[in-house]
Amino acid sequence: MGMTVDETQFHVLAVDDSLIDRKLIERLLKTSSFQVTAVDSGSKALEFLGLKDEEDEDHQDVGLGVNLIITDYCMPGITGYDLLKRIKQSSSFKDVPVFIMSSENIPSRINRCLEDGAEEFFLKPVQLSDVNKLRPHLMKERSKDIDRTRCC
Repeated sequence: MGMTVDETQFHVLAVDDSLIDRKLIERLLKTSSFQVTAVDSGSKALEFLGLKDEEDEDHQDVGLGVNLIITDYCMPGITGYDLLKRIKQSSSFKDVPVFIMSSENIPSRINRCLEDGAEEFFLKPVQLSDVNKLRPHLMKERSKDIDRTRCC
């Protein structure tokens, strides 16, 4: 049975406090046939991923179906940068690619996000061409899993 990679299996968590931006990114992702969960704050994102309380992150695999996270940088409360740090510190999600978007082009901010593990930094408004850059990262994740089952 040849299993084809079904694009719709790719589940993207999109985080943005602006309804308009969230709808836009959701539409772009769905156009690219991703499955999308959109939330409006960093804390909702952590809740969805089961990372809300640092102590008990291990027994929850709530958000394990998430293949990729795209978040706005500038949000009240938990910023996209805070979210990135929490994800990279978590044992369950540290390998999930995180993309950050911002309407401000601030090189120092962009570099800091990339140094701390973000895959890419998109300037808003996010375009379909940006969304297409997500796919190679997903394929990379997928093939890494296959390698792991072959080994040892």
